[in-house]
Amino acid sequence: MLYPVYVHPGDAQHAHGVTIPDFPWCFSAADEWTALPAQVQEAVEVYCEGEDLVIPPPTPLEELAAQPEYQGGVWLLVDIDLGRVNPKAIRLNISLPECLVRRIDDYAKAHHLSRSGFLARAASRALEQ
Repeated sequence: MLYPVYVHPGDAQHAHGVTIPDFPWCFSAADEWTALPAQVQEAVEVYCEGEDLVIPPPTPLEELAAQPEYQGGVWLLVDIDLGRVNPKAIRLNISLPECLVRRIDDYAKAHHLSRSGFLARAASRALEQ
């Protein structure tokens, strides 16, 4: 489904930042324009992991473009594969060494993720290899 994303163009020292208005507090970035759609897809998947969410329909671009916080950047329509976004979480009981859990929690906090979000992202990346 095509979702509007707002791009804050970068430069030689800064990545292109992305705001995804239909998913509040969901952000991404990429150095190359061609990488933005994949980064947006990943950001939405991580945003929805472990959450009991109703996936919102896309807000009309005309409505968003009129808002003052979206001035000076560029709009991009990204085809987000909602089939890869499964908001239904399944609770698991796992055991990990305490020192590993502390490292996971520190990393997740520094990257604005939950422990579950971090573990889901790490598992997804491992399975894609």
